[in-house]
Amino acid sequence: GTAGHPEGSASQFQLSSAPVPKIKTLLPHHHELKSRRQDDRGPIGGSVLQGGMRSRARLYSSVMRLFLRWCRLCPKRSRTKVGKRVRELWSYSRLMLRSLHFNSLTNSDVVMDSLFEPIYWLVDHLTRWFGVVFVCLVIVLTSSILLIAYLCLLPLIFRTYSLAWIVWHVCYGHWNLVMIVFHYYKATRTSPGSPPQMKSDMPSVSICKRCIIPKPARTHHCSICNRCILKMDHHCPWLNNCVGHFNHRYFFCFCLFLTMGCIYCSISCRNMFIDAYYAIESYYQTPPPPYTFRERMFHKSIIYLWVLTSSVALALGGLTLWHAVLISQGETSIERHINRKETRRLQKKGKVFRNPFNYGKFNNWKVFFRVEKRSHWLTRVLLPSGHAPYGDGLSWDYTPYRNSLMAI
Repeated sequence: GTAGHPEGSASQFQLSSAPVPKIKTLLPHHHELKSRRQDDRGPIGGSVLQGGMRSRARLYSSVMRLFLRWCRLCPKRSRTKVGKRVRELWSYSRLMLRSLHFNSLTNSDVVMDSLFEPIYWLVDHLTRWFGVVFVCLVIVLTSSILLIAYLCLLPLIFRTYSLAWIVWHVCYGHWNLVMIVFHYYKATRTSPGSPPQMKSDMPSVSICKRCIIPKPARTHHCSICNRCILKMDHHCPWLNNCVGHFNHRYFFCFCLFLTMGCIYCSISCRNMFIDAYYAIESYYQTPPPPYTFRERMFHKSIIYLWVLTSSVALALGGLTLWHAVLISQGETSIERHINRKETRRLQKKGKVFRNPFNYGKFNNWKVFFRVEKRSHWLTRVLLPSGHAPYGDGLSWDYTPYRNSLMAI
């Protein structure tokens, strides 16, 4: 550009070179000041001091720059974070509401389960931690009844009853006691059974969403035990264990024989309860009757025994009858609920639901107790027996409704 336009280059040179003399006039003065400082402080000290001042100036300027930037950007960031958090919560709430009607299988039960999920979580954890307390409570209450029976009732029976009644009470009472203790111990200590964690060729109907393993038929996940249970009926806090394929018979027999024992105690002690009740009522008369301390404790023990056994007989008797109905129909407590829903669903389509595990009432009891011949009603039902149930709980392809169960 300077070769083509000589006049323009000259004017640019004149304009740019105009302030140069002023700078040159200042430079000697600046060099004189630096030389004086160096002469006064020495060459090494002056350079160190100059470098320290420069580093401090840079540090100060960087700190001030960061402080100003923070003051300028922090309010915006806080506002953006709060807004972003609110938007995330709103989007999550919308997603949760949409998930309740994600497909056609969603109904009011699914909605209620989703809403009550925190309550279920609390109940599961409380049941898990209080299971040991419930087991100890069963042992303490049963031991108290036994203590009263041996210290109060049995001596009275030996003194007042005939020989036939003495034999009956001693034999039946101890047989019932052995059956209760045996089945309760087996129900608490026997594992209900779980599907294998490793991959295998077992038949499965679905995948557990929590265990992420195949679930065979009649298998359900227990949130308290945190595992899948074969042929799960329910989780019993009084056993601190799940009721499943391998301990279902022990649980039912424990309920049955404990109900029978409570009914036996309630009927046998009815007259003694009435006498003890009127005796305690007479304590408040004036003057009070001359009862000794031992007699008063006897009266209170009889009332405690009768009230406790009668209450347990009513409550546990209803539960035992309910499970007897389920066993007669080849169902568990969970399957009862599922089968009812499936029956209503198929009725709307004009179809009839049939339970594939119902082999008839009598055959269902045979399968439940694993009675293969007539003598098993005595050895496996009326006497303590630790035999395993039918099958392994993974497959249910046998047909126990044949004429002879020996071939199974």
